[in-house]
Amino acid sequence: MSGPSGPVKPAPTTCRVAVIGAGYVGLPTAATLAHFGHHVVCAERDEQRLTMLLDGEVPIVEEGLGELIAQGVTQGRLSFVSSAAAAVADAEFVFLCVPTPSGPDGAADLSFVTEAAEEIAGQLAPGAVVVNKSTVPVGTVELVQRATGRDDVTVVSNPEFLREGTAVRDSLHPDRVVVGATDPRAAARVGELFASTGAPLIVTDAVTAETIKYASNAFLAVKLSFVNALACLCESVGADVRDLVLGLGYDRRIGFEFLRPGPGWGGSCLPKDTAALVSIAADAGYDFALLRSAIEANEVQAEQVLDKIAGATGGLQGAVVAVWGLTFKAGTDDRRSSPAVAIARRLLADGARVRAYDPTVPVPETGHGTGDLDGIEICGDPYDACRDAGTVAVLTEWDEFRRIDFAKARDLMATPSVVDARNLMDPAALRRLGFSYTGIGRP
Repeated sequence: MSGPSGPVKPAPTTCRVAVIGAGYVGLPTAATLAHFGHHVVCAERDEQRLTMLLDGEVPIVEEGLGELIAQGVTQGRLSFVSSAAAAVADAEFVFLCVPTPSGPDGAADLSFVTEAAEEIAGQLAPGAVVVNKSTVPVGTVELVQRATGRDDVTVVSNPEFLREGTAVRDSLHPDRVVVGATDPRAAARVGELFASTGAPLIVTDAVTAETIKYASNAFLAVKLSFVNALACLCESVGADVRDLVLGLGYDRRIGFEFLRPGPGWGGSCLPKDTAALVSIAADAGYDFALLRSAIEANEVQAEQVLDKIAGATGGLQGAVVAVWGLTFKAGTDDRRSSPAVAIARRLLADGARVRAYDPTVPVPETGHGTGDLDGIEICGDPYDACRDAGTVAVLTEWDEFRRIDFAKARDLMATPSVVDARNLMDPAALRRLGFSYTGIGRP
């Protein structure tokens, strides 16, 4: 890669770090860097979120994050402020962990990134390294460099590979650390921040680093769409997708990760990142047909789950459907682009009454959700959601659903029926209790 030659000067053992944004990426990043011994100031402009953090509360659901934050605060290595400019005043490294939502055309909206860069530009210390941690398209390092208007600071790409629900573990034990920059010395210094993890360090140019993140999520999305398509094939030929996945997963070239069929993939990353990569490819003159097909297959998967629920209830108009799970996956409170929410809203639109339970969604005073859950009755436990229901739709893989007393649930329902869109349950056990059972790719 290009850049000045000469010996690489590693970052000192303890560094001054600023993290801009205390969301699903920023908080684990800040807490982990503090755990590694660095002094971290995290800036969050949302008043409610900042107040919670200052009061010792964690505004997102993430296993182990509360303990890691408390440790950093107690040891004096982690603090929270409202001003990004104040956070970066004496920082050697500044991590931008701000949202990059999809625009109308699928391209990433970089307005939060440029706004943050412009806000901190005048306060950056000479020689500071600005680190793009947010998922951003090709060329964003150059964009941020221009936005700072500073030739005495360096901008690098250090994409995150965190999975919601396991973000702390992924931060402490990453599979790899990727850093992209024009200046290899700056890239090496950023890599040194994570040296205690022992993870492989990949130093490359900024464009390649930015592409690696999108390529990783695109591959996972294709893999998920592939296993969902295999589940449909299993239903057509009478095979069992769970045994099929065993046969695939033991092949070391394939592995078991992301080979679990479900109601479709969602969340804050895969939908927007696949759309962004399709857009990036189109702008470069390449039709990424394979990835477009994976996105289309994902949309079809949700429709197929809806058809299963409609079949279980004998039609959705006037039916009562118990929905178990609203987050896009277990272990997080994130409902962004959640297939569970999308399916619940489609059920409402098709005339069903939806009574839902999710361990991360408190029961509002009115008993009905608002915003993305508008019109959905929110219940305090899975049994309450079952009252008078014609079927239970299992849409998120929370472990507590495996421990349900189905005899109790059966007695509360109008019709004992389960549509298991996560293949959590034992079909034979449910059928012995009198349930009709419909899974994904299972006989």
